[in-house]
Formats: sequence, structure tokens, C-alpha cells
Amino acid sequence: MPFSVTLVTLFPEMAKAITDFGVTRRAVENGQLQLDTVNPRDFTEDRHRTVDDRPFGGGPGMVMKVEPLAKALQAARAANPAATVIYLSPQGQPLTQAKAAELAEKPGLVLLAGRYEGVDERLLEAEVDEQISIGDYVLSGGELPALVLTDAVSRLLPGVLGHQDSAEQDSFSGEFEHLLDCPHYTRPEVYNGQAVPPVLLSGNHELIRRWRLKQALGRTWQQRPDLLEARRARGLSVEEQQLLDEYIAEQSPHTAKTTD
Repeated sequence: MPFSVTLVTLFPEMAKAITDFGVTRRAVENGQLQLDTVNPRDFTEDRHRTVDDRPFGGGPGMVMKVEPLAKALQAARAANPAATVIYLSPQGQPLTQAKAAELAEKPGLVLLAGRYEGVDERLLEAEVDEQISIGDYVLSGGELPALVLTDAVSRLLPGVLGHQDSAEQDSFSGEFEHLLDCPHYTRPEVYNGQAVPPVLLSGNHELIRRWRLKQALGRTWQQRPDLLEARRARGLSVEEQQLLDEYIAEQSPHTAKTTD
């Protein structure tokens, strides 16, 4: 059975970003992922197919109405009965790799993409299981976050990437939990005078593993110290601390060791 995602959206055409392109398209074609859409406008009762109204208390913008959204979610639940219902919102918990892995273990997902100033709070309280955010910024609607979430989850489904190690070696996964990814290189060996690091051409898998881990630790130290702190909280191994110290020393000979 495919992993089933139902997107509740005013713009179902946006789902083509998942169904028509790349890894997710292959997952759909191979029967590993199923993405359906439900349009709340199909559950309106006026000739204008109205899905929004002015907010009580005044203020700018419009709010999505309860009735058409509730009926749309009921239809989505009927088609995907075991699914977790998620509202994409800046107020939700952050989407992380760990959260994506957790969602990939669910029987399915119903993703509610809001528009305008948001959704009537009573609908969220009655129909939504959880809220998820992809970042502390504002978008025009929840469709793009829903597609991001779907892509992140689909990569973790068995067989989607073809080789399980592909997902486990991504940033934030497996050995790289709380770490940025290491640099990657392909042909040619020399480009604009810059050569591929010799260790990657050595054929020595242990040296390559250590180099990649060292680069991941170092990149995280330079670019995302917040992630490195999370990695430290989990506990750096003796090898990881040694590699990180080496990386820092190589960047600045005058930098004290991180263990000092």
C-alpha cells in the first residue's frame, strides 16, 4: 500500500510539484506514495463558492470559514481514515528531520493548507491533530510548506531513494544527526584549478568516512553553532571531538581547542 497524503487546498494544481517531478514523481509512479487533493470550494453552497469572510473584531484580511473546511476535511478523512491531520502554520512546531521520520511512520497524512489571514480557530480545535511550521516567516499560503513536508517525508519511505544509505547520509540523519552535510564532488577531478580532495580518490573507505565526518562537524561549527550545541548535548564521541579539534586548528592555528 502506498503512503497516502491528502492535501486540502484551494489550489490543487500546486500538488503537481510533487506528482510530476523528480524523486517524488517516481515514488508516485512506483506506488510508494499517493497524493490526493480536496478543494474546500467544492463544499461551498453559494454561487460564488465563498471560503472566506471578515474577521470578528475587525482588522485587515479575511479568515477561512469553518463550514467548507470542515466538510473538506471530513471528505479527506473518509478517503484517508487513519491519517494524522496537520495544519501548516507558523505557530506549529518546527519541521525537523526527526519530525519527518516520525511522520513517515504514520499510516498517512491529511495536510491542511490555509490562506488569507488563517483559519477559524474553532476548526483547528475540532479537526486538527497538530500544527507544523517550516520556519519563522510568512508565506501566502500553506501549500508550499505542505509540499516541503511531503517531500521530506517521502524520501524516508522504504525504497523511494533506491538505497537506504542515501537518506541516512543526508544532513541531520543517522551519523549526521544535528550536523550539516559534508562537501561532495564529482568529475572532473580538477575544475578551474581546484582539485578534488585526494582522500576521496584514495579508495580508503575508513579515511573517507573520517574526512566526511570531520567536514560535517567543521561546517556545522562554522555555519550552525546551534546545531553543534544540540550534537554536544547528545554527546560527542572521542573521535568526533578529535576531528572537530583538528578542523578548527586547520582553520585558525591560534584557535584554542574546543575542549579547553
